[in-house]
Amino acid sequence: MADKTIVTGVDGSDTAMAAAERAAMLAQALGARLHVVSAFGKFESETVQIGSDTLILSSERDAEEVAAKAATTLRLTHPGLEITTAAADGKPGEALVTAAGQVGAELIVVGNKRVQGIAGRVLGSIARDVAAHASCDVYVAHTHERK
Repeated sequence: MADKTIVTGVDGSDTAMAAAERAAMLAQALGARLHVVSAFGKFESETVQIGSDTLILSSERDAEEVAAKAATTLRLTHPGLEITTAAADGKPGEALVTAAGQVGAELIVVGNKRVQGIAGRVLGSIARDVAAHASCDVYVAHTHERK
């Protein structure tokens, strides 16, 4: 089992997957474990009655599926890389910082999605939030073309 852990977040978007791919490359190069996180908010759950069964459809389950799907894709391109997944409650930036603290991560990899405006000229909002609050290093992957 790897001693070092790199955390990255996914949300089903191409840009998040590009950052996750960079995180996997870094993890493989450093001999680290990759922890893939997808954020959710508890307020987005719904109870559905189907016959006598009651199902709770929550965004937590959706988030777990998004993280698992990303991990499956990354395992195909990075065989042998240890990858764990989790759903994390909260906004994406805070969820990544919390998850990194929980697993003792040395690095969080985020994308530079939505770079715009004065505050976002250097980093996107999630990257900015993570960089401001992380207790470990943060790597910002270039995940989209500037216009």
